[in-house]
Amino acid sequence: MIKSETTIRVRYGETDQMGYVYHGVYAQYYEVGRVEALRQMGFSYREIEERGILMPVVELSVSFKKPARYDDEITVTTIMYGKPTGVRLLFDYECRNAAGELLNTGKVTLVCQEKSTGKMCRIPDWFLTAFDQYNRNY
Repeated sequence: MIKSETTIRVRYGETDQMGYVYHGVYAQYYEVGRVEALRQMGFSYREIEERGILMPVVELSVSFKKPARYDDEITVTTIMYGKPTGVRLLFDYECRNAAGELLNTGKVTLVCQEKSTGKMCRIPDWFLTAFDQYNRNY
């Protein structure tokens, strides 16, 4: 299991007319969390792409519980359960405010895609090895 926590402060431009974080912004918050989780494993998105792999989002779902507002501090918890297999990487998310209240939960599915051909491909061995190594160390 990979688990990462990232703190984000809500910017004014991320809120809607009601003063709540606009629902579409959570996809960006999830991406920040995912990038940091991968970084914990020893990879940056740039390095993954330099190795010829793209990881587009193919599925995104969010379940909203409470709104976040301008200047709130949000903790995004990113979790990858189990060892990834096939072409898909599955991530779960929780966003909580500074009081620890659950704001929303989400799920994102990525697929591995060969940069040169645009075709889906299996998760590379070097990625799976890094995943295993990370889990042995934690």
